[in-house]
Amino acid sequence: MLPRLGRLVTQTSKLRSLTTNGPMKNLSFFSRYGYATVAPAETASDPPLHKDFPSKSLKDSPLRIDEPDYAGIRRFILKMMMFYSKQSMSIRGANVIYKRIIAQVDKPAIYDVFNLEKTFKITFSLLVLHMWLVLRRLKEDGQEGVDLGQYVYEIYNHDVELRVSKAGVNLLLAKWMKELERIFYGNVVAYDAALLPEAKPNELQIKLWRNVFSDDGTTTPDNTDLKAAQAMARYVRRELGSLSLTDKESIFSGNFSFTPLESKPL
Repeated sequence: MLPRLGRLVTQTSKLRSLTTNGPMKNLSFFSRYGYATVAPAETASDPPLHKDFPSKSLKDSPLRIDEPDYAGIRRFILKMMMFYSKQSMSIRGANVIYKRIIAQVDKPAIYDVFNLEKTFKITFSLLVLHMWLVLRRLKEDGQEGVDLGQYVYEIYNHDVELRVSKAGVNLLLAKWMKELERIFYGNVVAYDAALLPEAKPNELQIKLWRNVFSDDGTTTPDNTDLKAAQAMARYVRRELGSLSLTDKESIFSGNFSFTPLESKPL
């Protein structure tokens, strides 16, 4: 346990150094109230994303997961038990959404394509990145999407807690979780800022380099890492555009997909 704990301490220290990418005000506010409060729905003044991307819907895919359609007395009993309530359906949808995120982040292909080592720090950074992709898309559907995003965020928090425990941390777990929550918010703020109209053309690439690739937040990667960061920036923009074109029903039910990196070169 101690060697694993030591590795986690080292990698989390690296993560901590990356929280200076964007404004970090009101972090205690975020910790107290969760994602929905600090991620208000987008307004009409927000700039639209590039739209020349394919939809990510799984409408005709064998990977689609549909709501159970019970009939008769079984449906009546489940309805009485609030199985079909808006909250219950949202929680089931959030679980499917998070499974889509985990499926992409835990695949070996994403580490191979972007030349990444599978460590706690890098896996956590990729998890935060894909959470941001989905939560940003959910915001496009207003308050309803923000509320669903809160359920996804709570599932994410539980999963991260399990991952930290698996890495060997059982004492002071709340302290570790608070630190990782700060890092999550810092990355979300940095990625959002990188998409603002006034952001530099390579701002997203720089943020990705600092948060995912770099050990210390440096902005001077070598040629190999620079190409990987540029490729990831292209990947992120493509996912943002495709998710934006995916219909609400597919997004809310979790019936969407990320790019299968093993079969589509960047």
